[in-house]
Amino acid sequence: MPLSFKRCTKEDIDVLLDISRETFTDTYATQNNPEDFKAYMEEFFARDRLIQELGSEAILFYLAYANGKPAGYFKLNRAGAQTDINEPGSLELERIYLLKTYQGRELGRDLIQKAIEICRDQKASYLWLGVWDQNARAIRFYEKNGFVKFGEHPFFIGRDKQNDWLMKIDF
Repeated sequence: MPLSFKRCTKEDIDVLLDISRETFTDTYATQNNPEDFKAYMEEFFARDRLIQELGSEAILFYLAYANGKPAGYFKLNRAGAQTDINEPGSLELERIYLLKTYQGRELGRDLIQKAIEICRDQKASYLWLGVWDQNARAIRFYEKNGFVKFGEHPFFIGRDKQNDWLMKIDF
């Protein structure tokens, strides 16, 4: 089942909100303190925040569709909007998620390949991301797709300080 992609606009806010909240909750809710998780969700997946991000030239959201239905999404940040690094010529893959229904079908590779294609089209020298050091499955996925660890940084879910590996792929 091939995925098709659409760059998000403000008109896609409801789909983006639903898929963002569902995938993040499915992935991390049970592994975090409920209060901290709720605080994070309210801040980073708020409607107004996502509308503002959709209006930024430095932030790119793409929805992935399988057979015409939303299946996942990813978010790329140019320098200035990145959570770290902010080096011109780099892009950050801040989020990349598939709905549970579509996991295990190797569609994550399609998401990564589309993100890489966009980076190459934009003449980026590398794509980087942060991944929770406790998420062994995601780390293996990124390594399998050519990413290598190059550092670490803190990541907060509410008040809970966690550690992310920084990984990148050079072009």
